[in-house]
Amino acid sequence: LEISNLSEEDILVLRLDLTDRTSHEAATNSVLKHFGKIDVLVNNGGRSQRSLFMDTNLDVYSAIIELNYLGTISLTKHVLNHMIQRKKGKIVTVSSVMGIMGAPLASGYCASKHALQGFFNSLRTELTDYPDISIINICPGPVQSQIIQNVFTENLAKSIENSGDQSHKMPTDRCVRLTLVSTANDLKEAWISDHPYLAVCYLWQYAPTWAWWLMNKMGKRRIQNFKSGV
Repeated sequence: LEISNLSEEDILVLRLDLTDRTSHEAATNSVLKHFGKIDVLVNNGGRSQRSLFMDTNLDVYSAIIELNYLGTISLTKHVLNHMIQRKKGKIVTVSSVMGIMGAPLASGYCASKHALQGFFNSLRTELTDYPDISIINICPGPVQSQIIQNVFTENLAKSIENSGDQSHKMPTDRCVRLTLVSTANDLKEAWISDHPYLAVCYLWQYAPTWAWWLMNKMGKRRIQNFKSGV
């Protein structure tokens, strides 16, 4: 309010739990009651993972899917119903480069992002009668945020001990700006990352055999660092 021409009526903040799917319809209705319409939905809720599959309880995988995948498509369902009535809108989902590749220590997270990619790419094909409804997938690489501090580990009660250095990652404001540019231009999919991570995305897309070889080399080192507490 201090740095813009917005008034208090232009802003509405609602508490939302993606895992409480029974609350999503009421939250959507609250927004519609306040603003009268929803132009853009940005799905940006989720948690990552740092644990080896064989050490991880299955209830961790259930929680990842419930939050990252089912919670996202539940909220999308209610908002999309409104957009279909208006025949207009944008649904922006923050996926990840992990939605187009695999990586050690993040099998559940990768699975949830692959699920989002598959879902929204399929949903786009169901909306051909609504050309003004855009489905936009954003795939960031490493970004400076608190996602590491809040990752799932091998059990639901355990938090990560060492979040590591964040300085090499993309600044948050640059990721946000590129996401907004992608949204404004209705890109179906945007990879937002610096090299070398972006180069690995291209390798995974166009030369998967080489990507698997490289990931095996990088993955072995990553697992060794993880086990040694780095």
